[in-house]
Amino acid sequence: MLNEDGLALRPPPSSQNGKEKLGPLRTDYKPELDTSPLLDDRLHSRYQQIIGGLRWAVELGRVDINVDVAIMSQYLAAPREGHLEATYDIIRYLSVRPDRLLLMSPKRLPYLDAIKESFNVKADWKEFYGEMKEEDPQGMPTPLGEAVKITTYLDANHANNVVTRRSHTGILIFVNSALVVQYSKKQNTVESATFGAEMVAMRTARDLTVALRIKLKMFGVPIDGPADFFCDNDSVVKNTSIPTSLLAKKHNSVNYHIIRESAAAGILRVAKIPTEYNYSDALTKILPLFKRIRLLNPLLYMPSECNIIEDDTKASGES
Repeated sequence: MLNEDGLALRPPPSSQNGKEKLGPLRTDYKPELDTSPLLDDRLHSRYQQIIGGLRWAVELGRVDINVDVAIMSQYLAAPREGHLEATYDIIRYLSVRPDRLLLMSPKRLPYLDAIKESFNVKADWKEFYGEMKEEDPQGMPTPLGEAVKITTYLDANHANNVVTRRSHTGILIFVNSALVVQYSKKQNTVESATFGAEMVAMRTARDLTVALRIKLKMFGVPIDGPADFFCDNDSVVKNTSIPTSLLAKKHNSVNYHIIRESAAAGILRVAKIPTEYNYSDALTKILPLFKRIRLLNPLLYMPSECNIIEDDTKASGES
């Protein structure tokens, strides 16, 4: 491809100590501010071809480039020269880090004790929504075998796009310890506050989780209780896990009630999780490489990165 275009991969910039620690895209890169010339028809087709290939890489398990590919996919209609160079940076990243394997395990995801205790298991939703019950799909077979646990991590980067001020949603859904759904996409609406962006992200996560539950039921797979939802926004967690909480922002009321009704029906339950343990944070923004590795390390086998976390920890003075 590069030879046909008369180009070559740019050497990666180096940090002060000489070790390259950049991810697929630079953390300060804003493609919406790119004013370089538009691509001609041939390079436009090339850009679409590259994005298509990168999307397949994400589908095959390269969750570490998901947010980068999602951001660059927004410019398929009118890409610029700078956008094409950015996609080559993603390819450069893959060329020097090809050893990424998505871990698949039948074991359940381990939770910290503090996180386990943060679920509001005594919530009584009957006063607000009556007798709610999850509706099973028609014709579903009798569930057989060992029950599986669904776990959903979600996050949103508020007003991430500096031109449109739309937020970016990141969602990871696990069946036991197997990552089966990864979602990274710009939101369709502009939210005035972080609460609204996080609520939109939780509504999207709820819809994806309901669809997965229906699919598993139609496969005859038993599901163990409600899906565990983890969010790092305290206000959203309180509004969706405490029945008596009041909604302060009426324009979010549709998402608010749909999520709460799902909680009342036993489809999901919500708990607060610290940002440093929220895997989905890596799907909402372009993070420095060592932070991305810290978040995704439990999900991917990355033998070539084992020393990067340690080196950056020492450099930052962390213990």
